[in-house]
Amino acid sequence: MSGSVTIVGAGLAGSLLATMLGQRGYRVDVYERRSDPRLSGAERGRSINLAISARGLAALAEVDLRDEVLKRGIPMRGRMLHDRDGTQTYRSYSPHGDRAINSISRGELNAILLDSAERQPGVTIHFDHRLVEFDVDSRRMVYEGPHGQVAVANDAVIGTDGAYSVVRRHLQMREGFDYRQDYLTYGYRELSLPAVDGEFALDPHALHIWPRGSSMMIALPNLDRSFTCTLFWPKTGPDSFSALESDGDVDAYFAENYADARALMPDLMDDFRLNPIGSLVTVRCSPWWSGQVAVLGDAAHAIVPFYGQGANAAFEDCISLTQHLDATGGDWARALPAYGEERKPNADAIADLALHNFVEMRDSVTSHSHKALHHAEHALHRVLGETYRTRYDMVSFSTMPYADIEPRVRKQRSLAAGALAVIAAGAGFAGAGIAGKFRRPS
Repeated sequence: MSGSVTIVGAGLAGSLLATMLGQRGYRVDVYERRSDPRLSGAERGRSINLAISARGLAALAEVDLRDEVLKRGIPMRGRMLHDRDGTQTYRSYSPHGDRAINSISRGELNAILLDSAERQPGVTIHFDHRLVEFDVDSRRMVYEGPHGQVAVANDAVIGTDGAYSVVRRHLQMREGFDYRQDYLTYGYRELSLPAVDGEFALDPHALHIWPRGSSMMIALPNLDRSFTCTLFWPKTGPDSFSALESDGDVDAYFAENYADARALMPDLMDDFRLNPIGSLVTVRCSPWWSGQVAVLGDAAHAIVPFYGQGANAAFEDCISLTQHLDATGGDWARALPAYGEERKPNADAIADLALHNFVEMRDSVTSHSHKALHHAEHALHRVLGETYRTRYDMVSFSTMPYADIEPRVRKQRSLAAGALAVIAAGAGFAGAGIAGKFRRPS
């Protein structure tokens, strides 16, 4: 194939897409408003670790980066729940404990993908270039760069410039474009938990969660044996970011709610004071394209991070777009609508699943009913194999379309509830209670 493409945004999705298109023979210009993150480093407090799972790995395999990324990641095979008294309870992600999601630094993965893109002979990445003019119909763009303005016009434009996408903003001005953004009343703030005597202070092969009902903290491991912790708290009101006004307030709150972690956080006060509070937004829009312009990744469907699927979903977008380009012989006018129509229902589905998982992680994961359901579903999977898969398994350890997952969960649970009810009635025991858990939505 041949042709020219402008990609706006050199983050995870933009740099992966540039590699995929470069390998297909396209000339690709990637424009990024930031400086090269490989030189400037990550912005303080904005480096939420990623959990790369089956979908992301499938995309990375297409550009021969799967093994390289896995070497830079740490497998997490389950959740470690931390009670207020320091008691830890482990729950495996998979029935046999053999499947894992992979913790990796966003900055480190971005660097790998940028290096890969720049290895492609037709790919050029332009940092410190801010988009100031854009005509969607002609695809003419003007950038303000270090040496003045630069005008660009290529065969196609793909916006991979994040939740606050400039490319999407121009599409929003066109008749028939629907757009919606929903903010949680929660924010996030990052903290650090360093290594102790050169070793991990917590189990490195688990995603650690401190569920506290209306809020939570999580921690993911890093290769330097530290953990990146993230608070997900209400922005205002009781037990919120705004409620803790002094260092004494912070210290007392952590001593009461996160005592085991507090003892391992020598930099807590600096992190809490200096790291910014980030927002949590869900973006839905349609259509994702106009002519030979489209949006991809967070620019099309930003989601909250509670299933660890933001990057994975964006990487699936890259697979879909390039597959439709291949199928149409490089016809952007046909490939972009096909890509958007395929991916839009799946993006909506994972957005809903991520919001649902926030409630589970911060609250219901500690309930007796959730624990019983978790054990029952894993038991069914061990007996029935792939015939019965948990929601988490289908999201994280398969490439099943996101939109197909919830219908399958409902069908599986309906069948399981019926079978358990029959067994309970015949045996005259309390299995009917467990059957009821399968009938109720969770």
